[in-house]
Amino acid sequence: MSSTAAPILVGWLRAAGEPTRLRLLALCADGACSVSDLAQALRHSEPRVSRHLRILCEAGLLVRVRHGQWVNYRLTDGAEAASFVRGLLAQLDRGDPMLVRDRNSARAGAAPETQTLAHGAESRLGRALAELVAAGGLSAPLEAVLVFGVSHPELLESAARASRRCTAIAHSRRAAQSARAFAQRRDFSCRVLRATSPEVLSDADLARAGEAFDAVLLDTFASGDTLARLLEQARRVLTPNGRLWVFERYESLERSRERIVEHPLARLRRLLGDAGLRCERLSPVEADGEHVLAAVARPAAAAPGRVGGTAGAGA
Repeated sequence: MSSTAAPILVGWLRAAGEPTRLRLLALCADGACSVSDLAQALRHSEPRVSRHLRILCEAGLLVRVRHGQWVNYRLTDGAEAASFVRGLLAQLDRGDPMLVRDRNSARAGAAPETQTLAHGAESRLGRALAELVAAGGLSAPLEAVLVFGVSHPELLESAARASRRCTAIAHSRRAAQSARAFAQRRDFSCRVLRATSPEVLSDADLARAGEAFDAVLLDTFASGDTLARLLEQARRVLTPNGRLWVFERYESLERSRERIVEHPLARLRRLLGDAGLRCERLSPVEADGEHVLAAVARPAAAAPGRVGGTAGAGA
């Protein structure tokens, strides 16, 4: 964390240095929560929880976000404050009975449809992609993995089980709830955040997620300028020897504004190169009636051979 002015740091410490507010920070760092969800999790009244949330927001550690009729609280977008909170929470024992109870109660307060989504989201394509990334080098022990998009929960589980710290960024509130429910049902740990933009990784998302990931999985079907921007953003948060997995439909890659004729494989290789990434492998995947091209890449300056201490796959 970069240096912070003493008065600001004292304000953060005062806000976070209270048991209830520390528990609130732990819950909100896992994903956006409403006052009612937090009150149920902590077994406090909503007015009392609201007062604590106001203090945390005034200190700049949490932000209040409105989505239509919903009001949620999540970790701040500020890089320094977010880093402070993550560092503080890293000292907590996630197995502490009180924190475990808080998390379970918060999940139980999610919408009933979440459990239905979690059970129905798995697919043959998801299983095929998960097997592909496992064979391609996504295996323990990685320190940190980022998953953008939660279209295929099998990929999320693979990432979580291969790393000490897994962060997922979901496109919507419903997708985030579904991912959390799936993680609970399958008994793996993953921090799930809601994206500020439905298509790309914003600077605010990257600040909340943290930096220096050993692996990044783009579990979202993008195209054109959106895909190009996603690749550049993913490269920014990869460690020097980190590895990126990206999945794209053939038909999306066939659409090119720059060139009339360009093979999907050549187009994806070009987009990776333009983003400063070196393509190691391209693999076609077909399941559930979909034709997908999966690519594995590293930062162009990376030395071959290892990712986060784990041997990688060849090109």
